[in-house]
Amino acid sequence: MYAKCGDIPDSRKLFEYMPERNVVTWNAMISGYVKNGDMKSASVLFDKMPTRNAVSWIEMIDGFARSGDLVTARRTFNEVPFELKNVVTWTVMIDGYARKGEMEGARLLFEDMPQRNFFVWSSMISGYCKIGNVKEARAIFDRVPVRNLVNWNSLICGYTKNGFCEEALDAFGKMQNEGYEPDEVTVVGVLSACAQLSLLDAGKDVHKMICANGLKLNEFVVNALVDMYAKCGDLTGALWIFERMTNKNNACWNSMISGFAVHGQTKEALEFFGRMEESNEKPDKITFLSVLSACVHGGFVEVGLEIFSKMEKYGLAPGINHYGCLVDLLGRAGRLQDAYHLIKNMPMKPNDTVWGALLGACRIHMDTDMVEQVIKDVCTSCSSVDSGNDPHYALLLNIYAGSGSWEKAGRVSMVVADRGLQKTSGRSSLMLDNTEQFHI
Repeated sequence: MYAKCGDIPDSRKLFEYMPERNVVTWNAMISGYVKNGDMKSASVLFDKMPTRNAVSWIEMIDGFARSGDLVTARRTFNEVPFELKNVVTWTVMIDGYARKGEMEGARLLFEDMPQRNFFVWSSMISGYCKIGNVKEARAIFDRVPVRNLVNWNSLICGYTKNGFCEEALDAFGKMQNEGYEPDEVTVVGVLSACAQLSLLDAGKDVHKMICANGLKLNEFVVNALVDMYAKCGDLTGALWIFERMTNKNNACWNSMISGFAVHGQTKEALEFFGRMEESNEKPDKITFLSVLSACVHGGFVEVGLEIFSKMEKYGLAPGINHYGCLVDLLGRAGRLQDAYHLIKNMPMKPNDTVWGALLGACRIHMDTDMVEQVIKDVCTSCSSVDSGNDPHYALLLNIYAGSGSWEKAGRVSMVVADRGLQKTSGRSSLMLDNTEQFHI
């Protein structure tokens, strides 16, 4: 009890006072150290154990794996006596590899496993999805001799996290056809797929199913519902659920703010940001990215600058995406010099997205001088030009042509031809009688 509540000193004191200890007592003390991240003390106690059972070894292997020390975890696994190495021992070691994304080690051990339980199949599926290898995850899933809900959830959530949302919904349908009733984990994955595909009707059907099946509306399910309605544009539905939540965490606040931002309701996004600041939940980096995006869509330059400066107040260091939003905000407002100086003073190296935001603003405001300066900076800081595939020259060519600077456009065309750079194809639309649209 003391160990599970995190009171390790009292747990150890009681352990030392015991006149007689059995293997369960030793395991309880070791488990307390492991769960509190003190593998050194756990190892010392493990070495002193007079007798060990399978649980003793499993606790140590799992503890080393969760602390990231897979080398020691594997060495401990190899030392387990043959008679104590059961299916759980193998599963814990394989799961340790899978959680760290080291699927080669997991696969080798998995194939040697004398017998498998449902959990190890799910660990392999989730592990491959973790590293983005959805094809291999599906291949493992297809090998499962007898599937259960956990296996289906691993596949559905893995599909969703990697953006294979149509496949996730297809798997969800097959799961139901096989007679499995979805649980809270299932619906969170399916709602995320609906949100990413903007399938509001499908999302509403899932919501109805949640109510009909009496599934527990835990924070993950409610957050997924808010996120689905917000991303699908039904902000009224998202707000209805949000306002009835008893505990509002960062995820639900961010979903609402992002939903308002994406759908052009800048004032509402800013209002919610203000409400979040007044609540017990502190904004995180995702919050600020959503609010800054809202400012970009609404053209709220001064407000955006003020919000950006608040990140320091919450102990948050702006990332490249936050700077990119601010560059975009300043650039669209025509403050190209300010945007350029911001890029030059960034604490990290600007990427193509940041430079692209400034170049896009230069195109809008036809500032060829700034474009030339940016191109010089890009040439000196990036290797993409030398690789023969830099879109910035194509943008420069378009800006010169659009401003009537045909001589400069001709020189850039020669550079493009000499370097073999690939121009991004242009695309324009022609509407006839408001009925047919042809793309050129």
